[in-house]
Amino acid sequence: MAPSHVLKCCQKVLAWVPVAFIALVVAWSYYAYVVELCVMERTGEKSVVYLVVFHLSFVMFVWSYGKTIFTSPATPSNEFCLSKADKEQYEKEERPESQQEILRRAAKDLPIYTTTASRAIRYCDRCQLIKPDRCHHCSACDVCVLKMDHHCPWVNNCVGFSNYKFFLLFLMYSLLYCLFVAATVLEYFIKFWTNELPDTHAKFHVLFLFFVAAMFFISILSLFSYHCWLVGKNRSTIETFRAPTFRNGPDKNGFSLGCSKNLREVFGDEKKYWLLPIFTSCLLNYHVIKDSSSTVDESICFAATFYPDKLALKEGLASSKLWVKGESMSTRMIQLLGL
Repeated sequence: MAPSHVLKCCQKVLAWVPVAFIALVVAWSYYAYVVELCVMERTGEKSVVYLVVFHLSFVMFVWSYGKTIFTSPATPSNEFCLSKADKEQYEKEERPESQQEILRRAAKDLPIYTTTASRAIRYCDRCQLIKPDRCHHCSACDVCVLKMDHHCPWVNNCVGFSNYKFFLLFLMYSLLYCLFVAATVLEYFIKFWTNELPDTHAKFHVLFLFFVAAMFFISILSLFSYHCWLVGKNRSTIETFRAPTFRNGPDKNGFSLGCSKNLREVFGDEKKYWLLPIFTSCLLNYHVIKDSSSTVDESICFAATFYPDKLALKEGLASSKLWVKGESMSTRMIQLLGL
């Protein structure tokens, strides 16, 4: 077996260590709360209410966490790949100017409105495709990810268009889970310090459960608040540090539609599904470009909505249609995404 192959296998195994750590902590918290506190220490209606609320928050947390982990990143469709002839010509050319000319010719019919900072076509040499807007290559997953936000080691997956909603719900239900556990354990934590609890090993579960829940709550709160701000601005973590470059130059608010529509882009149109880890995200990007040779603004608007339980994620993305309005104000339908 080649050393490089062994190294890749080791990296894949090690990548699951943070996920395994979270799973073990959650499993221990379940045992400590349900068995050591509710079953052993509590009696009556209070214990029943605590158990019902705990299990509701626990199920939603595990569900959203699992969806974030196991939802594959959405990748560009074949339309963004170079043809065989263009690929061969691109590889033969040594001058960057000639390579860019090939890319410009290949991208002329694609709905691409952002470039690199040097105004070049965004091309991935690794995946050998022209990058759609907001698409970036993930070195950990070794694929180009649509609307990529970041690669998260705690879920061992890229967070992007296909699972960003799940990631937000995972953070939200993590907060609720930790808050509920910390709040309900607090009275027993106080009794621990005042020696009102019997001298059993349950005392140590109470002590560590409160500290772990409080610690995770504080650490996740800042991250969740940051991503709520990103959703309101319709930005990704990458775009916060490096504003996308449009025809008129960099514009950090180039994809913002206003807070309401920005929320719809992540959570979808049907509010009854917003709090469920079911794929409902839609593409609603808008950017107004002023052509220097014309007095008319050229409006570029794309929209596509995917509803839950009607299409699987792969089918939904593969069949999504986007409408592009050009200078002539005529509308043409194009295929943008696919897996």
